Amino acid sequence: QVELVQSGGGLVQPGGSLRLSCETSGAMLALLDIGWYRQTPGKQRDLVAFQTEDGKTTIEDSVRGRFAISRDHPKNTAYLQMDSLKPEDTAVYYCRGSRGQWEYWGNGTQVTVSS
Repeated sequence: QVELVQSGGGLVQPGGSLRLSCETSGAMLALLDIGWYRQTPGKQRDLVAFQTEDGKTTIEDSVRGRFAISRDHPKNTAYLQMDSLKPEDTAVYYCRGSRGQWEYWGNGTQVTVSS
């Protein structure tokens, strides 16, 4: 059974930083494409950053230069580093691991950017 367990959300002031973690179990992180998504109430879940298993990375325009995706294979953990946070980054953030037809979602973590 594959599980993705997220951690690292919380409340931060504008301009601050957070790092979200997504630990995989039941599947090797190295074999998964990893996506980070975010969702606000009443809206669809949007892709923020994506990294293929071989390291090709795509960052959505509104966060490019502020967010970065990375992974630590020995720890089976993927990260989303978020810097220069803005109030509009407030959302529930989800990680998604995928390989072929299979996809697995994390439990979600709230990020609130407010003074």
